[in-house]
Amino acid sequence: MFVHSSDELYGADRIVLDIHDALPPAWRDRAEFWLPTDVRHDAHPLCVALRERSATVHHVNLPILRRSYRSPRALLGLVGRTLASGWRLVRVRPAGVYLTTSATFALAPVARAVGVPLVVGHVQEIWSRSDAAVLGPLARGCHRLLTISGPVLEALPTRLRERATTVLNATRSPARLVPLEEHDGPLRFVVASRWNAWKGHATLLRAWDLAGSPGHLTVLGGPPPNGESVDVRALVAALETPGSVEVVGETTAMEDHLDRADVVVVPSDQPEPFGLVAAEAFAHGRPVVASAAGGLADVVTHGQDGWTYPLGDASALADVLAGLDRPTVVTAGRRARETYEQRFTAHRYAREWQAAVGAPADV
Repeated sequence: MFVHSSDELYGADRIVLDIHDALPPAWRDRAEFWLPTDVRHDAHPLCVALRERSATVHHVNLPILRRSYRSPRALLGLVGRTLASGWRLVRVRPAGVYLTTSATFALAPVARAVGVPLVVGHVQEIWSRSDAAVLGPLARGCHRLLTISGPVLEALPTRLRERATTVLNATRSPARLVPLEEHDGPLRFVVASRWNAWKGHATLLRAWDLAGSPGHLTVLGGPPPNGESVDVRALVAALETPGSVEVVGETTAMEDHLDRADVVVVPSDQPEPFGLVAAEAFAHGRPVVASAAGGLADVVTHGQDGWTYPLGDASALADVLAGLDRPTVVTAGRRARETYEQRFTAHRYAREWQAAVGAPADV
């Protein structure tokens, strides 16, 4: 039984697909995926991608721990959903419960209490002290924990690290590599993420102006279904050269945009737990410009497969963008693909994931 906290296709959601693909046949044939009903159905939902893989999917009124649920009334509803989900577990009697994000950890002690023999928690977030105070006691209900990067592991309370294994996220290789040598003209940059306030769109666009609009920038993604967002279109309209930036928004053609891009930018203003889009860029042979914090600092090697800059520093980011030229980008792109093949393949992920959760190997 795999429990996930959203029905979207962004970073943590795409990892659910990797987990599905890593399942050995003995588990895959019996696996069910529970997705929540408390947020709107995304335009490009995870449930569709799972069903395309012949997975069994149920939408369930799950107790997802969201920051917006801090009022007494919302907490009371959360308790009710927790009890209802526990009763559902009693009826289903799964051999194991896999909680794919920290937001699903309310079910960990419940699953243990009703006798589920294996409870696994997948930590895809860097916990703050307040997060650890709430999530730590819940995570103790997990027999095993997986973390997606060293910084995520280090943020866990010491007692939880003993049961945690780090398995770096991964992505699949594109069917055809489009070499950067086939591109010409001004450099093309792409940024792809939810338009959360902390994802750095404002920092990137300030840097874009400071760098004198050093090419063409494509912005993918859209505002989150809940939580603080930024008005990307308004920020673009206020640029000195707004015509140098194209706002595409939500898209199912992520790979096409990566193929057309020369450089991928991940300008997060807060430390990313991992930064899956950087690994996806590497799979396509595209170097990455990223803020040097959290998991991104472990993914991108400055001056090799990409370039990093201090967190939130628009001036430093502008210097990086303005200093790039096509020969430098092409060389870094080759190294980016080498980094992918060494560290971020789906085969490596499946092997390490199976070992971490004790699955019968079939890779």
